[in-house]
Amino acid sequence: MIIITGATGRLGSLIVQELLRRVPAERIGVSVRDPGRAAALLASGVRVRRGDFTEPGTLAAAFEGATQVLVVSADATGHEAVARHTAAIDAARAAGAERILYTSHQAAAAHSLFAPMPDHAATERYLAATGTPFTALRNGFYASALPHLLGRALESGELVAPADGPVSWTAHDDLAEAAAAVLAGERRYEGPTPPLTAPDALDLEDVAAVLTELTGRTVRRVVADDDEWAAELTGHGVPAEQADLLLGMFRAARRGEFATTGTTLRDLIGRPATPARVTLEQAVTSR
Repeated sequence: MIIITGATGRLGSLIVQELLRRVPAERIGVSVRDPGRAAALLASGVRVRRGDFTEPGTLAAAFEGATQVLVVSADATGHEAVARHTAAIDAARAAGAERILYTSHQAAAAHSLFAPMPDHAATERYLAATGTPFTALRNGFYASALPHLLGRALESGELVAPADGPVSWTAHDDLAEAAAAVLAGERRYEGPTPPLTAPDALDLEDVAAVLTELTGRTVRRVVADDDEWAAELTGHGVPAEQADLLLGMFRAARRGEFATTGTTLRDLIGRPATPARVTLEQAVTSR
């Protein structure tokens, strides 16, 4: 049985839907914190059980009978994130899983300037040390984050943010399809995959140019001072820790940590990966 964690989250739910296109529902199980939110999956024939990384005792039943477990990375950072991931990995091994998959990131590295990246790297190291066959899906930076960086650009004509660098913004739908293909055995990777990314990397100057083209109105890129930008966020009620996390993303981007692109995602899904322009088109039409 293929077990998927976080199956009611954005990525996890898409992976389950893609997997249902490839294997019978009775071969799929999901581990979710709130089974009530997975009623539709239960109705479709998927096994639904409660499992919570923060309560490791719940994972034995959730992972029972697993041949593969996909650990979708936790919505946390630092020691808390790694502890949750390792609890899930330990439970998968105890359940007898023959392979463990993990949703990592293209920029996973111990010395990254963006806080989640060392967490991904630490989880990959833990997986490698277990001796259990594993696959770390090195996902590109989620394109869904891009609209949140626009601020008031579509109203003011100015895209204001700290200095940045190219990012290979990658669609959740594409990454879900790729994960399902690997789980279904269409392709197999030992250890970390090559970067699973969109075909192009855009910085915010490029994004401003695309917005200008899409709207017919000039959108100008304005580079803000790091500290002033973070102070403005906290002044609007954003916790200082969250502002620091976001600032780390910009610092990592301008160091080139998210600039890598490749063809592996395209090869896995059998079509061109979705370009960032599609996400921007959706952002424009939804305003």
